[in-house]
Amino acid sequence: MKFKLDENFGTRTQGLFRAAGHDVQTVHGQKLQGCSDQHLYKMCCTEQRCLVTLDLDFADITRFPSPGSGIVVIRVPRNPSLALLEQLIQQFL
Repeated sequence: MKFKLDENFGTRTQGLFRAAGHDVQTVHGQKLQGCSDQHLYKMCCTEQRCLVTLDLDFADITRFPSPGSGIVVIRVPRNPSLALLEQLIQQFL
């Protein structure tokens, strides 16, 4: 599957997706940091990539309707540890 990791994920998370056999790009790698949510969503739709993010704004289905390849919002407590974040990503994968 094709994914795009939002700017709140690093290279370790990208490695988890690749190790699971997925085609993954990052906001950072494509120099999209700081772009609007709408622009990022449109890029994901154009590239047919599912966006994976921690940004709860993407959970608003009235702002980001289909068509698209999907949006995954990982819900975490404030300031999660790296171990917890990796565990949640592994559960998702």
